[in-house]
Amino acid sequence: MNNLPLLSPLLKGLAVIVLLVLATLLLGDLIDRHWIDVYVRGRGLTGDLLFLLAASLLISVGSSRQLIAFLAGYGFGFGAGLLLSMLAAIAGCIVTFYVARDLLRGFLQRHATARMHEVNRFIHHNTFSMTLVLRLLPVGSNFLVNLAAGAFSVRGLPFFLGSALGYVPQMLVFTLLGSGSQVQEVWQLAIAVAMFVIATLLGAWLFGRYRRQQRPSDTGANFA
Repeated sequence: MNNLPLLSPLLKGLAVIVLLVLATLLLGDLIDRHWIDVYVRGRGLTGDLLFLLAASLLISVGSSRQLIAFLAGYGFGFGAGLLLSMLAAIAGCIVTFYVARDLLRGFLQRHATARMHEVNRFIHHNTFSMTLVLRLLPVGSNFLVNLAAGAFSVRGLPFFLGSALGYVPQMLVFTLLGSGSQVQEVWQLAIAVAMFVIATLLGAWLFGRYRRQQRPSDTGANFA
């Protein structure tokens, strides 16, 4: 009986993991342009919600948010696709964060990798700005960052806000590509790519400044 308080969170955590894995297995091979054509496009709010749910679940277990943005652009066009893919990316981030914090925190802290500790050190004190830097860089693991933030004492709201803002440049480019930009819209693609390049350079500069400020022993890990 004394073990019941400990057993309940463990069972809940296992149930969540099983559900997320099943969602990945069921949806991971299905969400492509054909799936969009059959189940999403032209189905109004039902299609929107189905895409948002599937995309959020997939991102929460590590699927590429850039791919989701591309498919959203294909299925919904640029404007609606950008909105839906951003919502999915943020929702996936929040799900992973709180699963790590509320259900897997002890396990993740005991088995945290050097990269997870490095992420925690990087975003712990200036969470919004440092999370923004990580999201601007087109390298590293979105999933690992979400896990690390949830497993350690990172504040949720500034982490989510920094993530949302930092997601924009990459999501904008891939949504525009997915929407099938025509010749007369090349200028839109050029602007989007320029924003992406500027954001990447800014993120790399801020990240480099941070690394130069650290002790040599603190800079052995990276986020890629």
